Amino acid sequence: MTILGVPLEPDVVGRGLVTAFFAIVFVQSALDKLVDSQGNIAFFTEHFRNSPFGPPAVRRLFWSITAIEAVAGALCTLGLLLRDFRDDRWGASACGLLFAGLALLCLLLGQRMAKDYNGAAVIAAYFAVLLIGLALF
Repeated sequence: MTILGVPLEPDVVGRGLVTAFFAIVFVQSALDKLVDSQGNIAFFTEHFRNSPFGPPAVRRLFWSITAIEAVAGALCTLGLLLRDFRDDRWGASACGLLFAGLALLCLLLGQRMAKDYNGAAVIAAYFAVLLIGLALF
């Protein structure tokens, strides 16, 4: 059985759902950072005030993580549009998950440096979803 040309096999459905999850997460996150960059930079400057990252570094890292998130979200979205998650090969969906993993590791490092261990724990949950998704490819 198929829906919109996508076979309803557990691994295919799992790959599609994880790809959609990270498309939503990272497109929204990157857009939020772009729309309210000044507010976000002010928040992160305060968040990292007791970390080794000074305000100039926070600004550079902010734009770096925004770019990585935008690439992850765009690739996951493209994978959904192309429906390439149907195949267990490295297409746009799998590459989007790879960039999502990079973004999550950057975010995790930042949370740990800021000593925000609750925030780091939340990122660990996202990372678990990512690993499950990658295992399905």
